Amino acid sequence: MNKNNLNLETAIFAGGCFWCTEAVFQRLNGVEEVVSGYTGGTIKNPAYREIATGRTGHAEAVRITFNASQISYKELLEIFFATHDPTTLNRQGNDVGTQYRSEIFYTTPEQKQLAEDFIKLLEKEKVFNSPIVTAISAEKPFYLAEEDHHNYYNQHKQQPYCQIIIDPKIKKLNNYFSKKLKHGTV
Repeated sequence: MNKNNLNLETAIFAGGCFWCTEAVFQRLNGVEEVVSGYTGGTIKNPAYREIATGRTGHAEAVRITFNASQISYKELLEIFFATHDPTTLNRQGNDVGTQYRSEIFYTTPEQKQLAEDFIKLLEKEKVFNSPIVTAISAEKPFYLAEEDHHNYYNQHKQQPYCQIIIDPKIKKLNNYFSKKLKHGTV
């Protein structure tokens, strides 16, 4: 199918280490592309070494291009909240700092409303034991991460970080969202 005929939209999520977030969303049917990068900060064209200091204001994030006729933004939100901890401020597990915050960068007013409504639903249903701290912000310039960060999990599955941190997220994805997965992805 020609990509020009698809109903393509963009979602931008920061949910801790972008290796994790990228690995999760790459496996979803209807997701055309996932790229790791930096957004939400104050400097232009940041590098990983600058992001790692936590002083740039940028978060590690992913930009997802998806076919809205195959997977909805609401479904992406559901998976986003199921595969990271949205209740910890500026951290995911042992990854600590503002660069690992939980944040949704909406690209349309509809995405903003859907994100706000979804968080209200999660809080009303008491899905998490602690309050959700995920920020919702307007899209900001997105800077691609260095090449060695792209497709990291798929190329380094045997690395201890991938096995300890990312594998459980993929297992959860497989267990709870198997009908949304591309064929042949594990």
